[in-house]
Amino acid sequence: MNNFWIILWHTYLTKLKTKSFLITTLITIAIVLVLANISTIIKAFDKNGGKDTVAVLDQTGQLYEPLKQQVAAINKDIVLKRYSGAEKDAEKAVEKGTYKGLLLVRFNQEKLPEATFKAMSIADSSIYTDLQNGLQQVKTMMAAAKLNLTPAQLQKLYEPVSFQKAALEKNAKTEEQLNQARGLVYVLLFVIYFAVIMYANMIAMEVATEKSSRVMEILISSVSPITQMFAKIIGIALLSLTQLAAFLAVGYFSFKQNSASLTGGFFNVFGFGQIPAATIGYAVIFFILGYFLFATMAAFLGSLVSRIEDVQQMITPMTMLVVAGFMIAMFGLSKPDSPVITVTSFIPFFTPMIMFLRVGMLTIPFWEALIGIAILAATIALLAIFGARVYKGGVLLYGKSNSFKDIKKALQLTKKE
Repeated sequence: MNNFWIILWHTYLTKLKTKSFLITTLITIAIVLVLANISTIIKAFDKNGGKDTVAVLDQTGQLYEPLKQQVAAINKDIVLKRYSGAEKDAEKAVEKGTYKGLLLVRFNQEKLPEATFKAMSIADSSIYTDLQNGLQQVKTMMAAAKLNLTPAQLQKLYEPVSFQKAALEKNAKTEEQLNQARGLVYVLLFVIYFAVIMYANMIAMEVATEKSSRVMEILISSVSPITQMFAKIIGIALLSLTQLAAFLAVGYFSFKQNSASLTGGFFNVFGFGQIPAATIGYAVIFFILGYFLFATMAAFLGSLVSRIEDVQQMITPMTMLVVAGFMIAMFGLSKPDSPVITVTSFIPFFTPMIMFLRVGMLTIPFWEALIGIAILAATIALLAIFGARVYKGGVLLYGKSNSFKDIKKALQLTKKE
């Protein structure tokens, strides 16, 4: 047991001090800080305080004022200014940066408004879309006036149809709760996905690196391969928790500092204002179980290769399982009650993400989540027993190893000991 803790802490501290780990952590923290302060950064680079000034050349003399009112109601950051000069002069002013764009408004043959928008680039679709919507409102009002429709009749015509949704299932989540759960599950699925792939790969690389440097030959003479395997898995687990804790701490305090600018809209719709404790609890459980499932697999697959170059090829099937689970979960975000989602949530290699999706978005019986956790735990135990046997023989295999036939060779070596 003493050797187990020595290897565990050696794995943890060695990886913790590596340049690659420190650089990756710092870069990720920097990205989190940028995302948390994105509104402040955008304002710092925006010379006009977020306002876009558009010159309006009104060839009718009637459309400017109503258009200005409609655009202001749609987007307050678009400022329309009447331009009384020639079109060529207005284009030069746009080229100099005085205006974001030039809007030419006129009447068509039916005496209804039409327009042309000119700018240095039309890549920013939001500006001309808002201008188009504003002009569409003006056209609607003018067409209604020609048809002698009153404002009340026009409002009635465009009034949205009343359409309500109600779930008959007992304790079913409301539409608002579903939207909040969808956003939370979406983010946490990404966390589980990237963490499992990154740290499982790290374990496989760690084992392959030791084999390629012949360190393994020294270790197996004093410590059993099984002890090595589980010490490395838990050591990398502690490393992952350390890194995730740093990310979450920086993210939490950054969003807390900018909470005033991040309220409403996206953050309220997708539930970032209030995170249910049960969802976080399930996320932690399925993250840990998912990690140990794929980490155990990565450890014994990494023990089969002698060169670092062969690691990615050997663990590709494992990576594809993670990707498949993630893609099914993405499909399940829009159809969480689909039979495909229900069935795959009980398949061990997909359970960490898909069962978490179901418990996050649906009101399922507690026993279903419990069965999923039990199946996952049993699979981890069986995989650990099988993986330990493969690992024990795999660390003794040298030479070019990139085929799953090497698992049989590793098991045969284990039996000979």
